[in-house]
Amino acid sequence: MPIVGVKDTRKQQLIDATMASIAELGLQNTTIISISRRAGMSSGIISHYFGGKQGLIEAALRYLLDQLGKELRERMARTDGSPEQRLQCIVEANFSEFQRTDLAAKTWLSFWARSMHEPGLQRLQQINNARLYSNLRYSFAQRLPKQAATEAARQLASMIDGFWLRSALSTDPQEGFSAAETLCKRFALNALESTLN
Repeated sequence: MPIVGVKDTRKQQLIDATMASIAELGLQNTTIISISRRAGMSSGIISHYFGGKQGLIEAALRYLLDQLGKELRERMARTDGSPEQRLQCIVEANFSEFQRTDLAAKTWLSFWARSMHEPGLQRLQQINNARLYSNLRYSFAQRLPKQAATEAARQLASMIDGFWLRSALSTDPQEGFSAAETLCKRFALNALESTLN
């Protein structure tokens, strides 16, 4: 295996170990030692690849964001690009199997809480928020007047985040995620159809 492959594999193992540590211990109690033990690597490798714990934490959040983007692109590639299909894909990507996993859910929750106090995480969260809003607004703007598209995008973005949060914290997250996805899709279609009335 080429050295680049080994480096990428090790980095991903460290990201996976970081998410596992956050899911089990929380972000506050996740340490370089807890991560390196889970990854089966020396703690020095974290500094070598990521510059320290904070760099690795940010890499783990970027990984979650990349997965979200990848899932959206894969879904979009299978559509004709209509506003209805675009909106359905955006909702589905946010409630995908990966995003529903206990590991991803606990990691997202930890990042959301911590982003209020750490500029690097806050910046990544703001990028995520802006992408979601921009994708939604673009899709709604294909059918709705500018102001209506803006309002619908804000509402659906809030619904996605709010329902996702409530589902992740519920006693039956999977049922919550399924119901949330259905409600968000229904809202999106109803908002688009409001122009026909």
